[in-house]
Formats: sequence, structure tokens, C-alpha cells
Amino acid sequence: MTREIVLDTETTGFEPSEGHRIVEIGCVELDGLLPTGNTFHIYINPQRDMPSGAYEVHGLSAEFLSGFPVFGAQVEGFIDFIGDAPLVIHNASFDMKFINAELALMGQPILPMSRAIDTLTMARKRFPGSPASLDALCRRFGIDNTSRTLHGALLDSELLAEVYLELRGGRQPGFGLDAMAPAQRKSDSSGGHTAGQPEKQASNEPFPSRSFPVSTEDAERHRRFLADVSDPIWSKYGIETNED
Repeated sequence: MTREIVLDTETTGFEPSEGHRIVEIGCVELDGLLPTGNTFHIYINPQRDMPSGAYEVHGLSAEFLSGFPVFGAQVEGFIDFIGDAPLVIHNASFDMKFINAELALMGQPILPMSRAIDTLTMARKRFPGSPASLDALCRRFGIDNTSRTLHGALLDSELLAEVYLELRGGRQPGFGLDAMAPAQRKSDSSGGHTAGQPEKQASNEPFPSRSFPVSTEDAERHRRFLADVSDPIWSKYGIETNED
């Protein structure tokens, strides 16, 4: 199976080159497009102030974060968790530049962009011209994001994992039609049910028995056919053919 890591970060700002730092990382593990239940989550002391604009987004204050270790003290756990798996990220260039800036400060090898699967790019290709934020995609796919009053790296990763599965074709990729009831397949193939008419539901009732009367002419043809068969296999098992 293919292991993938859905990842999100929270930061103090937009540009690591301007001294902004990561303050939170959240990861969700997928294996074969299924959540395994394994997650990784850390808060990070950025050793700097928290701009008001960033605080309004994620609600993490400098005072709160000061009680957590710096990135360098937690980097090994992060590297061990992600391993060599592809990284599923919404707006991947943003998170990757921050992660790589932190890794570079620690003297660690940076992560190549080729490892990133950008769900923002996927969404824009699939729904051109439509809103492609995480909240907008949750609404589109009917994913409950009511608990997302503020951005949070682990919660956003969990929501993004669901969005990613939908962007890949749903929770059962390639099996959508097979899972549908026959009546629904017929309705979908014709463009849906007619407005004002109740939609037909698949029934579990058995089909009613039907009789298929045989004409005298057909019965005579069958009798002549059986008479011409030499050493029929059914005679070896004593099966009656009702020729007469």
C-alpha cells in the first residue's frame, strides 16, 4: 500500500525570509488512501513575538507557545514520522518553504518539492474558477468543519485528509458506480429523476414469478431436436426430457 502524510503548519507570518517561524505542525497518516489513526502534532516555541494578524488566524499567543520546545528539539520526531512518504499539503509551496527554512537552520537536509502533493492545485484543476480554500472544499464535499473556528494544524490536516480523498475520487475510488443501487445508476445515467416525480428507490422484494407458455409448434420442434441427438448426456443421469 502507499503511505502518504497529510500535513499542515501554522506560522507567525507569511515569509521565513522576514524572520517568521513555524509555531505548529499537524500530520495525519494515510495508507492506501485510508486513515490509519496515526497522527503527529507539536507546538513550537518560535522565540519571537506573535503578530496580531497571525494570532487572529490561529489563536496561538507568544505566551502560550513559550512553554513548548523549539523546533530543533522536536525535529527528529517530525522527520521520523514523515519518513520518505509523499506529503499532501494545501498550498504546498507555503508550508514547504517554512519547513525547509526550519530544517536549514538545524543543518538538516531540505525536503524536495517533488514530495509534495498540492491539493490546492488539484482543486483548481477539477473546479476551475471556483473557490478552493479548505473551508470551501469542505462545503463542496459535505465535510463537517463546524469545529474549525480557528485554524489549527492537526484539525486542518484531518479535514484536508477527507478533502484529499474526495479529490481523488471519493472514499472508494473507482468503485462509485458499483456501490450504487441499480435504480440509482439508471437515474444517474439519464441525468437524474424528472422534477416533480418521486425518485424510484431500489427494492429488495423478489421479482414475481412469471410463466412462459410454450406453443404446440415450439414443443414439436423441441421433440424432433431431442430425437436426433445420439447418446444424450442427460440419459446417463436418468433425466427425463418430457419429449412426449
